[in-house]
Amino acid sequence: MSASPHLPSSPPRLHQPGEERFLAIRPEDLVWTSFAAYPPAARLAVLVGDPAQPGPYAIRVKLPAGTRMAPHRHPEDRIYTVISGVFYIGRGEVFDEDKLEAFGPGSVVVLPGGQSHFHWAKSGEYVTQVIAIGPLGLDYVDPADDPRTPGAGATQ
Repeated sequence: MSASPHLPSSPPRLHQPGEERFLAIRPEDLVWTSFAAYPPAARLAVLVGDPAQPGPYAIRVKLPAGTRMAPHRHPEDRIYTVISGVFYIGRGEVFDEDKLEAFGPGSVVVLPGGQSHFHWAKSGEYVTQVIAIGPLGLDYVDPADDPRTPGAGATQ
């Protein structure tokens, strides 16, 4: 099919990193790794892009049953999609179980950059997919909760 002579043609768009070719990612192909800023039991899989660099990225985050992430914030706006399990997230600078909201598979949560929040795999393991514009940042409200700090550790 050729372009209509009545429609202006669009200039070719530049591709984002990791999007210049067809890519299919199956769940069994994911490489789950630890991430220094997350509790030790948490795992992260990079799908597209490089979260450490400027530009778009997609990652999945897996928290096993019972794992908590202490109040923290990200500088980047984020879009979470719940892939499996129930994602419990609360907003605020203090971990408060009464502020947790439960989101099941297929739910989408938009989290503005700078919003203090916390997570809990309260009812079992969950997996979320995060889409954002990097670089990924994570700052704990209380530095004592940051597992990157010697002698500290995120709530579990």
